[in-house]
Parts: sequence; C-alpha cells; structure tokens
Amino acid sequence: MSTANATNGLGQHATVRVVLIAAAAALGGFLFGFDTAVINGAVEAIHLGFRLSAVLTGFAVSCALLGSALGAWYAGLLADRLGRVPTMQVAAVLLVASALGSGLAPGVWELIVWRLVGGIGVGVASVIAPTYIAEVSPAQVRGRLGSMQQLAIVLGIFTALLSDAWLAGAAGGASHSWWFGLAAWRWMFLMAAIPALIYGSLVLAVPESPRYLVAKSRLAEARVVLRQVLDMHSDSALDQKLHDIADSLRSEHRPRLRDLRGACAGLLPVVWIGILLSVFQQFVGINVIFYYSSTLWHSVGFSEADSFKITVATSVVNVLVTLVAIALVDKIGRKPLLVIGSAGMAVTLAMMAWCFSQATGSGATLSLPGSLGIIALVAANAYVVFFGVSWGPVVWVLLGEMFPNRIRATALAVAAAAQWLANFAITSSFPALAEIGLTFAYGLYASFALLSLLFVLYAVRETKGMELEDMHA
Repeated sequence: MSTANATNGLGQHATVRVVLIAAAAALGGFLFGFDTAVINGAVEAIHLGFRLSAVLTGFAVSCALLGSALGAWYAGLLADRLGRVPTMQVAAVLLVASALGSGLAPGVWELIVWRLVGGIGVGVASVIAPTYIAEVSPAQVRGRLGSMQQLAIVLGIFTALLSDAWLAGAAGGASHSWWFGLAAWRWMFLMAAIPALIYGSLVLAVPESPRYLVAKSRLAEARVVLRQVLDMHSDSALDQKLHDIADSLRSEHRPRLRDLRGACAGLLPVVWIGILLSVFQQFVGINVIFYYSSTLWHSVGFSEADSFKITVATSVVNVLVTLVAIALVDKIGRKPLLVIGSAGMAVTLAMMAWCFSQATGSGATLSLPGSLGIIALVAANAYVVFFGVSWGPVVWVLLGEMFPNRIRATALAVAAAAQWLANFAITSSFPALAEIGLTFAYGLYASFALLSLLFVLYAVRETKGMELEDMHA
C-alpha cells in the first residue's frame, strides 16, 4: 500500500536527469570492461617479451581479478562509510594510477603489481555502480537502468579490443615499437587512463544516493535527491517515500559482514543466491572469449590481423545483444532471460567442444579441418549472444536490487568478490586447460551452463517491478 502510494506520482519513464545520473555511474562499468579486456591484445606480446611460462602468462592476465575481488570485498564497507559518490572517486584514482603504471612497467612483476592496483579499482567500481543505480532508479525502469552497467561493460570491452586492434595495426604488431619508442602493447594499457579521468570528473557531478542519505539521517538532502531522480512533486508522496526507506532501514541490521550470517550454511539464503549467481556468471567461461580470443583464433589458423578483427566483431555482437536485454528485462523479467541464456549457452558451448574435438595438431600447430573453424566461430558468437541477452546484464540487475536496503552494499560486495574470484579461477586456469585440450575446457563450461539452468529454475525469484523496500532476506 505505502509503496504503491509513493510511486503514484511517477511518470511512465525515468526523467532525463536520472538517466544521465545512472549513465555517469555506469561509466564505472565501462572501465570494468576496458581494464579487464585490454589484456587481450597484449597477451602474446607479454608472453614472448618477458619469456613467460604458460602458468605465469595466465597469472599476468588474471592477476587483476584478484585485485578486483579485494576491491569488491571492501567496496561495500567503503560505500556505507564514505558514501556511494566518494567511493566512485576512489575507484577512478586507482584506475588512472594502474593505467600509467601498467603501461610503463619495466618487468612482469611490476606489471602484475599495477594490474592488481587497477583490479582493486575495477572491483570497487563493479560493486558501487549497480548499488548506486538501483538506489536512485524508479522501480518500473530499474531493470533497464541497471542494465546500463552491463551495457557500459560491453562497450568498455569493445573499445578496449578496438583500440588494441588499432594500436597493433598501426605499429605493425603488438610487440612492435610505436610512439616514444614504447611497444604497442604498452599503449594499450596507457589508453585506459583516458576513460578513468573522464569517469572521475563525471562522478563529481552526481548526487549522493537518497538511501545512503536517509541512513545517515540527512533527510533534507535525501528529499532533494528524491525529488530530482523520481520526479516527485507531491510533498505527501515524498514524505511517504522517505518513511518507507527509513522503515526498511530500521527493520534490517546495520551494515556489517556479521549481519549477512544466517541459518543456511552460515549466510542468509539471499546472500548465497547472490554468490551463486556471480559464480555461475563466470564459470560458463565468458571471459575466456574476451581475454584469450585473439590468441585462440590465431592458434587455429587465422592471421593475427584477422584474429583481432574477429575479437572486435564478437564484442560488437555483445553490445548489440545487451541493448536487446535492456529492452526486455523490465518486460519479460529477470528469471525468464536467465533460463533462456543458460539453455542457449549449454548448447553452443557443447558445439564448440565438439568442434575442437575434431581438431588436428596441438599448441601452435592446432587447426580445425574443413568448415569446422567457421562452425566454431559461429558457435562462439551464438554463445556470446545468449550470454549477452541474459547472464551478462541480468546478474548485475539482480545483484543491485535483490538485497534488503540495509545490507545491500555489503551483500553485493560479498557477491561481487565471489564473482571476481570465480573469474580469476576460470581465466588463470584456461592456458593449462587448453594444454589438456580445448574440448575438455569448453565441455567443462557447458556443464556449468547446464547447472546454472537448474539453479535458476529452483532458486532464483523474480524481482521485476518490486520496490527496493520490499526486498527481504
């Protein structure tokens, strides 16, 4: 009753202001995508230039994900203590420092340290963006605005891969020298400083989350922000909304890690669901496509230039299907999209595993006979379609909205930390799995896709159209 009354004054669409605010916050997702995917074009140059083993190459690629897990773990605590906007500013500073340090690193261990720093910034951004967007968005468009996080991520991936391809092409190869005598792969990292600076500038202009302001008893400021982002003109509607927020905050525990505990294996059931959503999003192997695809396609017979083009084309597909997901998430709901995505990924990953089971040779001499290279390529892009329309954006939407108000930032931080650790496990293990066989690797990811389908059917509840104040542990 009270929630419905509070939203009666809302129009059918978010105001231009709230869309711009959400877009500024979602730029953190752009940096998330850019910083994690930029390594794609540099993998082979780093491997050869620093003369790394397969294990150390995998760690150099994936070490940023350990930093991301650390950043995600503490992001909730920072967001609840400092506020959502100052936490975004911290992320921006870390990302600028990482871009410069990684690009100028004299050795592999210095590169690893600076990528860890950038990973911390990415982890912080990955938590704070969906939290903030969910807290400033009207319920009826929260799914679409929350999906902006994933749209920003895939745009970041696309931009990173495009800039990698352009830099490698301009220099004649990723390991070749370019401006000021620096190798092209170094410029790939340096380019990340530009969007990080833009992000840091834009977040200076966004308002603080009204739910954070209410939690800190800054009610006058919260009223101003709610009037802006929810386009409420009725004082009674504003009073009711403030009452609903305050009531939900009082009914939940204070934001501490101990308050995520429950009877279900030590944690609240909703926290476990968030963790498993995060883990399955990574265990289906999506980041293998975006971190190693250039190397993968090169290894099965495509030229370096064509491998870069294929990778960029795949990222374009990812962007387009994310736009489709944004259009659908508030119409057909979160759970149906996850079901469709899991089923589609299981089939397409199994197809990729079958294609690589027919490969001849191994290592640098691996090749797919006949038309199997094209079939594998089509299956890989179909897999990206199913992921991009479902698990990519929908998991971030759910993580931003499924937790109760008082524990949202902390619970999302735990779930995001689990996601980054899962990402690290998949990314760092792929070179070793590839040596065992790509059939085994993609078969394993197909199995996880099938398990994710069962998990969604039996454990995930629909949150479409629900107010954040109606979410319970």
